[in-house]
Amino acid sequence: MDITTQKPAAPPAAPGPAAPVDKRAARGATRPGDRIFLGLSRGSGIFVLVLMAAIAAFLTYRASIAISENEANFFTSFDWNPSGIPPEFGIAVLAFGTVVSSIIAMVIAVPVSVGIALFITHYAPRRLGGLIAYVIDLLAAVPSIVYGLWGALFLVPHLEGLYGWLDDYLGWTGIFEWNDGAPRSLFTVGILLAIMILPIITNVSREVFRQVPRMHEEAALALGATRWEVIRMSVLPFGRSGVISASMLGLGRALGETMAVAMVLSSSFDINASLLDTGGGTFAQNIASKFNEATEMGRDALIASGLVLFVITLLVNGAARLIIARRKEYSGANA
Repeated sequence: MDITTQKPAAPPAAPGPAAPVDKRAARGATRPGDRIFLGLSRGSGIFVLVLMAAIAAFLTYRASIAISENEANFFTSFDWNPSGIPPEFGIAVLAFGTVVSSIIAMVIAVPVSVGIALFITHYAPRRLGGLIAYVIDLLAAVPSIVYGLWGALFLVPHLEGLYGWLDDYLGWTGIFEWNDGAPRSLFTVGILLAIMILPIITNVSREVFRQVPRMHEEAALALGATRWEVIRMSVLPFGRSGVISASMLGLGRALGETMAVAMVLSSSFDINASLLDTGGGTFAQNIASKFNEATEMGRDALIASGLVLFVITLLVNGAARLIIARRKEYSGANA
């Protein structure tokens, strides 16, 4: 019997390099709607950059005119007399008041907002959590002028008891010393700002906490962790960067608030060691109260102070973006 030997099959040829993709052809193959949307979105981004550059250029130009005529140190002077001969003005008092009132607002608002967000997402029944979230959303819709009226007519008269208590027990520090005047101070402004920024921080933190991977919480519970231990080990580490960015957004709102602060604060160009003494001012409040009566040099001086506030706000928002970019664990709950 003949035995036929079969030759082994030749191995398949290695695939050659892929044909280059013509990017122009790929772009041309997209549908007209995609091209229109791409152009609109790209144009919107470019428009925002151009608008920001235009605002910065305008503020810088008008500020340079005022600062060139200023006879005082713009950053350290406590005086504000741009209409004098020679003009003398500085932002030391405004910077102090803006920073201090914003810090007070953040110290009060951030813990309360995080606590509300955790309660809504991990403790409250669904109906109760939805009701609380709805009320928080309503607070975000209240206009600033309404907050200002409420602060001037209700909050200020009812803070005398708190001011007296702080003076009795903490007045020895000098920071909470009260001279029995009307409670129209930076501390009152900080409380009002805390109420105003609370919805922003709460809503963003709530959405971040909802993005925590369910398997992380279930794994902690399976190991015998309590509800608080689950939050401490799984929820808070995952949402830390989101809470920080939410706080930065609230801080941006506190820095630029105008009408509510103007209606509550008894402004004067003076820096007091006590947070309960009247006096001080903020950038936005000073611009709102003095712009209509200011001369041309006075308006340029106000614009110069607005430029400082513009730069501070940009730095705050830039810091928030850097924190998000550096913390990779918060990336839309991909973990």
